[in-house]
Amino acid sequence: MRVNAKGFSGGDRTDIVLPDVQEELLEAVARTGKPMVVVLLNGSALAVNWAQQNAKAILEAWYPGQSGGQAIAETLSGKNNPAGRLPVTFYTGTDQLPPFEDYSMVKRTYRYFKGKSLFAFGDGLSYSTFTYSRVKLSTEKLRAGQTLTVEADVKNTGSLAGDEVSELYLRPPQTAISPKMALAGFERIHLSPDETGHVTFRLDPRTLSQVDEHGNRAVVPGRYQISLGGSQPDGDVAQGVQSKEFNIVGTEQIPR
Repeated sequence: MRVNAKGFSGGDRTDIVLPDVQEELLEAVARTGKPMVVVLLNGSALAVNWAQQNAKAILEAWYPGQSGGQAIAETLSGKNNPAGRLPVTFYTGTDQLPPFEDYSMVKRTYRYFKGKSLFAFGDGLSYSTFTYSRVKLSTEKLRAGQTLTVEADVKNTGSLAGDEVSELYLRPPQTAISPKMALAGFERIHLSPDETGHVTFRLDPRTLSQVDEHGNRAVVPGRYQISLGGSQPDGDVAQGVQSKEFNIVGTEQIPR
């Protein structure tokens, strides 16, 4: 494709920032002094740093299809109370990523990225707020090969009915190739104002396992941590994230 513009090489993008003309449009709208909401229509993560700092809100619509306009309007007007979560990490720029030819997982995805992202995997807000309480583990000492159950209460502390997406993250004992954490489960729950619901997660041996440098998967002994809330435990939009620790004793090999 004959696209001769900054940030493009033919039909491919060379960076993840908005094209200059779109950035200039946002700045021109902001100069009017009117409250500004940015709606993104895109297929992958973007480094919208200026919008993050200057817009009142950002709505990620992806490629919404033929009814996208109606869905966007209903969300912006408050008829729809959104509850979506980002399925990818939004970086501040390509400088936070390793070279494209580097196939290792170092610095890639929320599991191995240790920098400050623009928006974290799992981020997302609604017009309601939620709190978590009574986080409970089935045991604090688990034998390898057994299943761990995690339970908690979730309360809608806002004035509107809405959905909450409860995200459970697991931090395993750290090795040279361990992820810093991994999403171990999620559950979407609808709650009216002041209503309290209950969420339950069951982490089986495969979910509790990790892969070593030889490609072998096993549940290994050590101290683990789970974090349950509306985002990652260290995310900017963390809503009432609660953490608990437990120990696993013994080793259990997991078939490939």
